[in-house]
Amino acid sequence: MSEIPLGKHTDYPEVYDAGLLYPVSRSVNRQILGIGNPLPFGGYDHWRAYELSWLDVRGMPVVRMADILVSCDSLCLIESKSLKLYLNSLNQHRFDSDTQVLETMQRDLSNTAGATVVISLLDCLSVSGAQLTDPEHSVLLDTLVVDNLVYEPSPKLLEIDVSRQSDEVFLSHLFRSRCPITAQPDWGTVLIRYCGPSIDHRSLLRYIISYRQHSGFHENCVEQIFTDLNTACSPSILEVSINFLRRGGLEINPLRTLSPQAGMKALPRLLRQ
Repeated sequence: MSEIPLGKHTDYPEVYDAGLLYPVSRSVNRQILGIGNPLPFGGYDHWRAYELSWLDVRGMPVVRMADILVSCDSLCLIESKSLKLYLNSLNQHRFDSDTQVLETMQRDLSNTAGATVVISLLDCLSVSGAQLTDPEHSVLLDTLVVDNLVYEPSPKLLEIDVSRQSDEVFLSHLFRSRCPITAQPDWGTVLIRYCGPSIDHRSLLRYIISYRQHSGFHENCVEQIFTDLNTACSPSILEVSINFLRRGGLEINPLRTLSPQAGMKALPRLLRQ
């Protein structure tokens, strides 16, 4: 079977190990984008874990979901595969209670991110915090016909009409980027809340599609889109988020915003997720 071009065997951890978590400094990509301190945005990364399980003191399996919130001003983002392996390492570990699991995860993930990470455990029979929805009153860009497509992002693709102002919410399911570690595709739905000089809708869709061959972490892609729009348009309102589809039982929804009052909260699942 070794010659079959399918997934290769991976040794998944059987013992709890916080050392599996791998931090990636946020400053490296931000330097490339010209982002310094203070940050020109607020926001956070919302992880939702679907495959979270451990053993109680009797050895009975316990299954939960988790919302994990990491502020964008943390020193590091948490690499996704390392987070998956860390959560798997809990599977055969015995905990006294949900509270002990929560305290353990918050300690380990906060140490990795370099900032306080907020975690909520969800009972799989009552997951009101993970309700399915889709944004209302948004402009779906995907029905537009565009040509002259390129597959590496550039702010020069954006066409701005400074003589007109617009207040719109843009939605596109056509986003795809590539993981910089594995080169696997990352699929997501882009949501942009915007008030500022009018953006040509076709040019915005062309810009979103241009990420199709781009290698970048989920969080970095959102920050690049935010930075390009903020620089090109100088909007009064700007919020950029991407709801990525899950891989390995994890989905991430990074959000960046001009609003300094934006607090961290679990984002609803889109129907596509």
